[in-house]
Amino acid sequence: MKPICFLVALIAFATPSFAAPLKVYLLVGQSNMQGHAAERTLAHLGMDPKTAPLLKAIQHEDGTAKLQRNVWISSVDTSEESGVKQGQLTVGYGAGGRESKIGPELSFGITMQKHIGEPILLIKTSWGGKSLNTDFRPPSAGPYVFNEKQIENFKKRGKNLAEVRKEKIKSTGVYYRLMLGHIQKVLGDIKAVYPQYNAKEGHELAGFVWFQGWNDMVDGGTYPTRGQPGSYDAYSKNLAHFIRDVRKDLKAPKLPVVIGIMGQNGFKEAQGNMAIVKAAQASMNSVADFKGNVKAI
Repeated sequence: MKPICFLVALIAFATPSFAAPLKVYLLVGQSNMQGHAAERTLAHLGMDPKTAPLLKAIQHEDGTAKLQRNVWISSVDTSEESGVKQGQLTVGYGAGGRESKIGPELSFGITMQKHIGEPILLIKTSWGGKSLNTDFRPPSAGPYVFNEKQIENFKKRGKNLAEVRKEKIKSTGVYYRLMLGHIQKVLGDIKAVYPQYNAKEGHELAGFVWFQGWNDMVDGGTYPTRGQPGSYDAYSKNLAHFIRDVRKDLKAPKLPVVIGIMGQNGFKEAQGNMAIVKAAQASMNSVADFKGNVKAI
């Protein structure tokens, strides 16, 4: 697993400071942010001289995972009874389950801590299969409105429109609120995650990373003109609302934001819907009031 490329962008926003407050980074998204890489894949890092040092930072010589003593994390994890997993960063903070998995948090935490040169805290809120148009829909985007094609399909299937709308209202923005709730809970009691935290020195929200897009890309109902240029303009608008609302709700008006553009096509050039969604995500780079502190890469 190579270090995720959005590290470079967030590092560009970060200024090392050897005085507190504690730097806090927020990692948010769907399955890509959860991370589904198995621990057994780490050995491949040692096959490339460029990534071998990262493997050394992750594992002891006997192959067991190291605890990153200067990196702490609190992560939503539905496989845990409490719904949360937290402590010192190590392997195992990827998607929950029987097998120990890895997400972007591992190489991100190691690399950012090395750059900052002091302890850091990661707060990760990610759930697989979640959209921006509904699940993470931010307040300022307004209510989800069904388009004519969707309404026509509901009628053909004998659906009760009032009930369908009621269910949509119920599900809209749920994960936006869950994200904020977990972040605020952790920030309200940082010592529960990082026992050495000095409350007098406080903390600073130093960066926000967004890694999501798949569920919007495959949603032909919300985006009925998929495949055509501009068919995901609504995603761009919602993402801009999302960034502004996160900053407002966390009282961090200049919070640096990095958007990890989708890349499920490997080294092949993206085509069709994926290319259009990537363009929608990249459009944040041309939003005037985001200049200098928002980067989609």
